[in-house]
Amino acid sequence: MPDVSRTEIGRRLFSIRKEKSVEMAIEKIRKQLGPQWATLSQDDIAALKRVLGEAWVFIERDAWEKIAFSRLSRGDLTDLIALGHASAEKDADHRDAVEKTSGILLHASERPA
Repeated sequence: MPDVSRTEIGRRLFSIRKEKSVEMAIEKIRKQLGPQWATLSQDDIAALKRVLGEAWVFIERDAWEKIAFSRLSRGDLTDLIALGHASAEKDADHRDAVEKTSGILLHASERPA
C-alpha cells in the first residue's frame, strides 16, 4: 500500500466533509420542494451542488450549520443554480459568486419559519 501523506489525508477528509454537508443541504432542499424537485434538470442539480460546495469552503462551520436550507425560495434556488452554471462556465468571478451564494443562504436563514 502506498504511503499517503498527512496533507493528502487531510485533503481527502476535507473533501468528504464538504460532500456530506452539501448532500445534507440538497436533501433538505429536495424535501422542501417536494414534487417541484422533479422539474430541476440534472445539470441544474449539479450546478446547485457545485455552488453549495464552493460556499461551504468559505462559510464558517457554525454559520453553515445554522443555514435554513428549507427556507430557500424557488427564486433563491433559481439564483443559486444560475450562479452554479456561471461558475462552471467561468462567466462569473469565483469570489463574487461565492459572496452572492453566501448572501442568499444567510438571508434565507433570517426569514421567519
